[in-house]
Amino acid sequence: MKKLSVIVPCYNEEECIPLFYKTVSETVKQLPVELEFVFVDDGSRDKTLPLLRELARGDERVRYLSFSRNFGKEAALFAGLQAAKGDLVSVMDADLQDPPELLLTMYKGIEEEGYDCVGCRRTDRKNEPKVRSAFARLFYRLINRMADTEIVDGARDFRMMTRRMTDAILSLPERDRFSKELFSWVGFKTKWLEYENRERAAGKTKWNFKKLTRYAVGGIEGATTSLLKVNLWMAFLFLLACFGFVVADIVLAALGEYVSALFILLPVLFFIAFALLLGLFVVSEYVKKIFVQVRGRPVYLVRESAEDLRAGEGRQ
Repeated sequence: MKKLSVIVPCYNEEECIPLFYKTVSETVKQLPVELEFVFVDDGSRDKTLPLLRELARGDERVRYLSFSRNFGKEAALFAGLQAAKGDLVSVMDADLQDPPELLLTMYKGIEEEGYDCVGCRRTDRKNEPKVRSAFARLFYRLINRMADTEIVDGARDFRMMTRRMTDAILSLPERDRFSKELFSWVGFKTKWLEYENRERAAGKTKWNFKKLTRYAVGGIEGATTSLLKVNLWMAFLFLLACFGFVVADIVLAALGEYVSALFILLPVLFFIAFALLLGLFVVSEYVKKIFVQVRGRPVYLVRESAEDLRAGEGRQ
């Protein structure tokens, strides 16, 4: 029987954990798998940790990690992936906004349909502030224009993955992680399930506008080097302005109009700005190469090989 690891990052979720534990336990009973909970307490200040201790004492399926302080959801997610022992790995939020019943469909997608990952995306943003929704849509438009891989609009961290895909994600060594982009970058055969937005089962969201903005900016910085090209765009704008003022100076002089010293000097200043920005762009191209090298991602990832096929046949 295969083991399913359910990773649950937690930060001040004392109200949600009992509901989550009960609901997911009942749901997974319908699957032919051995269940493992991996709760990651991200430096909670409420009774989250005592609750996890109590669950672990009463149920051997419950494992937990507790951070020394709040390191953020990405760190909690990474720690959970490292700790998970299952053949199948799922990531869920404790607030039950991720519908547990979709675990059944996810399992079918992997075991019967041959997918490596079955993820979820929201089809709407009901009960979410309009400003936040607008910025979320803008974020997905920007990052998909700039990044090399597509991040599905409305994609959640909620998903189920094979052990091979999980190991591929863990093989990416960067410390400043943006999981949505990492899930996309590793590739593998992925199916998307759609569902309508749900309210939290209990408690309040820990994400405010400031945290979401920092998360979005960090995601764009980690997912793409396109921002380094801003210098090139600005350089060409200054070059166009330089040519424009040169043409204007010539036309005015030909018409016998007075041309001020400042008007004559502006093309020179714009050309100097163009040269400086062009130089910065050249430097940024080398920074880009350093960034890619230091990030240390593997050159390629293998989904399947002949050795895997022969090993599978040998076990039959």
